[in-house]
Amino acid sequence: MSMSAAPAGGDEDRPMSDINTTPLVDVMLVLLIIFLITIPVVIQTIPMQLPKVRFDPTTTKPENVSLSVRGVGGKCEVYWGLSRVDSNQLLQLAVNKLKLEIDKQGGMNAPGLELPEAHIRADINTPYRCVGGAIFNMQMAGFQRVGFISEPPPGGVTERL
Repeated sequence: MSMSAAPAGGDEDRPMSDINTTPLVDVMLVLLIIFLITIPVVIQTIPMQLPKVRFDPTTTKPENVSLSVRGVGGKCEVYWGLSRVDSNQLLQLAVNKLKLEIDKQGGMNAPGLELPEAHIRADINTPYRCVGGAIFNMQMAGFQRVGFISEPPPGGVTERL
């Protein structure tokens, strides 16, 4: 710690206006050392986006499309509702569904146009190429919102991230 003696001019009643900077310098040095240690750790990470798991209840609307995807014996099975479809049929059904909904709401320039969503339910052991193919076909048809249906954890309590 530092100590201040009385001023040299005999003005002992005058308040001292000097700031003791020693504690400030000590704190700054400690922060500098901390940053020098932590910055290399932060910079050396691999850039990636990790999935955030949370449960959002879906609002089921009659215009939404429900797809089920399974991988059986190395082959992909896609079901539109309860009927099995191949890739070409899926694309054609999706285009027809989207056109029907747009026409029903008054065309592409209708105010408040709400496009249907595609909800994909996939088995946990389904290869990604099967799910990716269904997503690709729905996006090619013009569906802007493609979501996944999952099963909530047991107990009914979910945490939001």
